[in-house]
Amino acid sequence: MLSDEVLARLIAAAKSSSEHAYCPYSHFRVGAAVLGGSGRIYAGCNIENASYGLTICAERSAMARAIGEGETELQAVVIFTPTHQPTAPCGACRQALNEFGPAMDCVCVCQGEEQIVTTLAELLPWAFGPRNLQV
Repeated sequence: MLSDEVLARLIAAAKSSSEHAYCPYSHFRVGAAVLGGSGRIYAGCNIENASYGLTICAERSAMARAIGEGETELQAVVIFTPTHQPTAPCGACRQALNEFGPAMDCVCVCQGEEQIVTTLAELLPWAFGPRNLQV
C-alpha cells in the first residue's frame, strides 16, 4: 500500500489537475494522478469533446502522460471527483490502466471524507491483458 506521504502527493496532484479539466458539456471536473514505476507522479484531467466518443477521461490522460515520459509500469492511481461521494474509474479506464499496472493501488477521493481504497485487480477481476496474449 502507498505511504501516507505519497498518497497525499497523489491526492494533491489529482485535485490540482481537476482545475484544468475541459468539461463544457458535463461540467464534471475530474483529476487523476498515477504513480510510475520510477516513483514519479503524473497528473491528468478529463478532456471532453463535442463528439462524445472522443472524450478522454482523467485517468487515461494521466496514464498517457506517464507513458509519454517513458514509464512502462504504473504502481497506483488516485482519482478526484468534485462530489460528496467518491467515484470509481469507468470500465474503459480500468481496462486501459490494466495494461500497465494490473496490481496497482486505486484510491478514489472526493470533496467529502469518504474514499474508495482498493486495487485495480479488485475493480477489474478476470481482466484481459498482455498476459493473455502469451502463447
